[in-house]
Amino acid sequence: MVNGFTAVVYGRVQGVGFRFYVKNKAISLKATGWVRNLPNGTVEIRAQGDDPNLEQLLHLIESGPIGSRVEKVDFQWFRAEREEKTFEIRG
Repeated sequence: MVNGFTAVVYGRVQGVGFRFYVKNKAISLKATGWVRNLPNGTVEIRAQGDDPNLEQLLHLIESGPIGSRVEKVDFQWFRAEREEKTFEIRG
């Protein structure tokens, strides 16, 4: 079993390098999963890894890269049977 979270990030998070920011931070924290833009202007993230690293990743997501403005992050913890192999940008 592996721990993880799903998150939807609201604010100015598209067109500002947010997905690349999340991917780079996730890889540096040894998290796996994915990030993608949604049609409504939000960004969705699914990340898996060690609890302390995931908590740090959530904190970094709440800050966002320069040029972004994170208004709200809705997230939920989960436990998965299998772990993703990499962290990728989708869509």
